[in-house]
Amino acid sequence: MTDIPPPRPGTMPGRIPENAKLPEDFDPVAGARQLLRATRAGTLSTNDRHTGHPFGSLVNVATAADGSPVLLLSRLATHTANLERDGRASILLAATGKGDPLAHPRLTVLGSLVRDDDPALRRRFLSHHPKAELYAALPDFSTWRMIVAAFHLNGGFARAADLAPEDVLSNLAGAEELLAAEESAIAHMNQDHAEAVALYATVLAGAPAGAWKVTGLDPDGLDLAAGDLTRRVAFPERITTAAQLRAVLKTLADQARAKG
Repeated sequence: MTDIPPPRPGTMPGRIPENAKLPEDFDPVAGARQLLRATRAGTLSTNDRHTGHPFGSLVNVATAADGSPVLLLSRLATHTANLERDGRASILLAATGKGDPLAHPRLTVLGSLVRDDDPALRRRFLSHHPKAELYAALPDFSTWRMIVAAFHLNGGFARAADLAPEDVLSNLAGAEELLAAEESAIAHMNQDHAEAVALYATVLAGAPAGAWKVTGLDPDGLDLAAGDLTRRVAFPERITTAAQLRAVLKTLADQARAKG
């Protein structure tokens, strides 16, 4: 995971626990967005239909264009049966690394999961999890999207904040042209600009060398993956059109080459 940048002017830090001293380098919005977009698997908690107790299960996670979690679930699974009775759920997304697991940041996403057959959601999920192609076409699998109610970020000691959906999710208003161009733009970048994609990952996101590919894009940034590794590159400003996308990708590539 890349370092969390310092707060941008005007950025709301979320609701911080009373009496907690906020570290100067803590930007909960940026930290939450990074975990949301770059974490490939998490713990799904549903309400068990038999006992009413929380039921935890491990699931692969992708995101819709706005960042809402997207899951590919089998109706044969216990968590799916639970969701069909009560859609309320949470997903824990945690960074991993050496040392104390509690020293690494994690994000809890709370909301309601609903079945959504939008082909764009399935495409985005499979772009993030290509191995899921093996079973995605089976009749018992379907895509589910979370309607987010709230976020809770724990970035480590003295780094906790509650965040509203509008603080973290990407604003898609006016971005119809960009979203319509996403699939073709990703294919073009991966086929014709592999060198630039690798620079985005290794230079701008600090990732190790690898077969990096673009797996998603939205008004706020670019999602990258190489095998099980993922990175998120934020755009310097929000974009909504294909022309703006071409311009920002060139700018990022120029910046990466200058740094490299």
